[in-house]
Amino acid sequence: MGGGAFILVLAVALAESVAPTERKCQLNGLWRNDQDSLMEISVLRDNGDFQGQYLTRVTLSGGCAQISPLRGAQQQLGEEGWPTFAFTVRWDKFSNATTAFVGQCFVDAGGKEMLSTMWLLREAVGSLEEDWKATRVGRNVFTRKRTTKGKILPNLSPLCEAVSSPAP
Repeated sequence: MGGGAFILVLAVALAESVAPTERKCQLNGLWRNDQDSLMEISVLRDNGDFQGQYLTRVTLSGGCAQISPLRGAQQQLGEEGWPTFAFTVRWDKFSNATTAFVGQCFVDAGGKEMLSTMWLLREAVGSLEEDWKATRVGRNVFTRKRTTKGKILPNLSPLCEAVSSPAP
């Protein structure tokens, strides 16, 4: 094997063996999931607490979704660089439900960041007899959406007032 081919093989081998600590995952920023919903984590504190906004594209009522607040926490980054986290979203502006997400942030070999999550959605029901149907479970995968700096979700939110207001 020639010297150039050996160096190429060595470079490919080194690129494939990049440790997770060299590919850290950051939660802050704008994310899109497999349902086309958007999540923006705008504040990530040193202690792991974070907050942001969530714009769902899926609603229980089929009505117009509005931006909803989210709050959560991530485990402090260790040597792995791929944090676990949990957050809740309160859908109080258009629904009587709350969703709790748990997940982990990953970075693939190409540098693409991904949040793999499971969620529980709890909808209010009118009686204990209806409790059996009040909780749903699901999975979402979020990928980072590259954007310019600044809060972006208010610009992407549908105009619910314009849609829901009856014509005079």
